[in-house]
Amino acid sequence: MRYMGLDLGTTSLGIALTDKTNMIALPLKVLKFPKEEYAKVLPELKELINDNNITDIVLGLPKNMDNSLGFASQRSLNFAKLLEQFNLNIHLYDERLTTVEALNLLKQAGYKNLKEKKVDAIAAQIILESFLKGLK
Repeated sequence: MRYMGLDLGTTSLGIALTDKTNMIALPLKVLKFPKEEYAKVLPELKELINDNNITDIVLGLPKNMDNSLGFASQRSLNFAKLLEQFNLNIHLYDERLTTVEALNLLKQAGYKNLKEKKVDAIAAQIILESFLKGLK
């Protein structure tokens, strides 16, 4: 069993993986795609899944602050349906404020150019870490 965390945006997908013991989540990479053309990332994502023996995907579900589901949530729900073709366990996980947390971590680490999109992979790491903590 190995987990992959995903942070879906309108033009990018942040990806994080657990180590082989599922104790540590690490940012892996960011996949870019044309605006809202989510199916374009599926071939490369499938390759990453196979190369890393992924059994479970933790996909961020961006809820509104009042816990309701908005447009961004629907985007993740639709993407989860696309992921079903991989025959993996798909877990939707509340990702409120993970991008803000990722930005703060990068700023504290001294990164000045935050447009490098490391933010999405760090956000995926935070989503995955939070999910793993909930399992314990």
